[in-house]
Amino acid sequence: MYSQEYLQKFYNLPKKPSGRIRRSGPSFTSKVKDMQSFFGLNATGVLDSETLEVMRSPRCGVPDVEEYSNAQGTRWNKNIITYSIGRYTRDLPRSTVDFLLETAFRVWARASSLTFVRMHSHNADIMVEFVTSDHGDLYPFDGPRGTLAHAFGPGLGVGGDTHFDDDERWTTGKTGFNLHVVAAHEFGHALGLKHSRNPESLMYPTYKSSRGASLLASEDVANINTLYSKFSHPWLSGSLFPQLMQKKCAPDLTFDAVTTIGEATFFFRKRYLWIKHNEQYDIKEGPITNFMPKLKTSIDAAFWVPRRSTAYLIHESIFWTVKGSFAKGKPRSLSHFGFPASVQDIDAAVHIVKTGRTLFFIQDNYWSYNENRRVMDFGYPKNISEGFPGVNATINAAVYKEGLIYFFVGPQVYKYDYTHKHVVGVEKANSWLGC
Repeated sequence: MYSQEYLQKFYNLPKKPSGRIRRSGPSFTSKVKDMQSFFGLNATGVLDSETLEVMRSPRCGVPDVEEYSNAQGTRWNKNIITYSIGRYTRDLPRSTVDFLLETAFRVWARASSLTFVRMHSHNADIMVEFVTSDHGDLYPFDGPRGTLAHAFGPGLGVGGDTHFDDDERWTTGKTGFNLHVVAAHEFGHALGLKHSRNPESLMYPTYKSSRGASLLASEDVANINTLYSKFSHPWLSGSLFPQLMQKKCAPDLTFDAVTTIGEATFFFRKRYLWIKHNEQYDIKEGPITNFMPKLKTSIDAAFWVPRRSTAYLIHESIFWTVKGSFAKGKPRSLSHFGFPASVQDIDAAVHIVKTGRTLFFIQDNYWSYNENRRVMDFGYPKNISEGFPGVNATINAAVYKEGLIYFFVGPQVYKYDYTHKHVVGVEKANSWLGC
């Protein structure tokens, strides 16, 4: 009986040992009333045609009356949230799926202090997958229509994970089911939001293909900011941060450290941070602690090792390991990399994917660390001007992208061709923030 399954799944109707529940029984009637009340129907407890029509509407698989099972918290305790895509749908090209999911996250990023970084690993906060029927999480899908997708609330393990039923026809338009719309709804759950009774809300349980351009109702914007209010614009207090916000396009802007993390670039200056998504123009900014609460200092150097999905953030003689978007454990000493005790400060660091080496720059010299063997290469330190002809200055920050090392030297950036060993261009540091 479809109505019985619906109420068990979404309104906590208890299952009887025999599997039989009388439609006229008090428990069944009260759950029908709960459902009618939620959807703004006449709460008679009777399965009239209007009630059955709502029950047959395609919808989200998260219950309307309680936290989804395994949700271990109501929100993430950070505002850099990582995601990764596992199995893809057969209905759309991978690049289209990537774009639609990225724009679905952007719906929430624009409305809040949250930022989303895509990873290519199993360590991400939100794991996205297209699956069918029984897929290992105790909440099997039911074939075409019915339940379209579901997501777990924030937490460890399956927390944040978002699953789409690949028996549906996923599309970019009004036919089938619009992946952008459904994903934005599910990511609301992955961030800790519950279902709304307001039909205009993105968090309304049943599917609506036609929504406003921004998707979010004012209620959704208010709810996400209430949930993450701890992280909303904390830089409004204290004099350092408004000053930095105003000065991001100053011609003499310099950075202390620059690194990629996942598909975003992080720019550190004093205790402040800008995050720029590689394919987007919007930039998130604020105190470092707003994004990584453990880091209560400035960052002098930073680098990213993609095959480990790990970033290393250095302050004076210690460093933090950042995996996913968490600083893991306590900071460790630079001696971990094999530096002598005399090295107490790093100016810049960069990982070269092609060679598996991380280069550390200290005043006029640089060191080379073998990430595969985890030892310092023999014969270092060497002079920077010998190893990098044309770069004759103290390096503030460095980042590696597509065969080029970008050396940040004061307010300028040297584009350095690492293969042919020469400078191929110079640009302003502030141009990296869209100035």
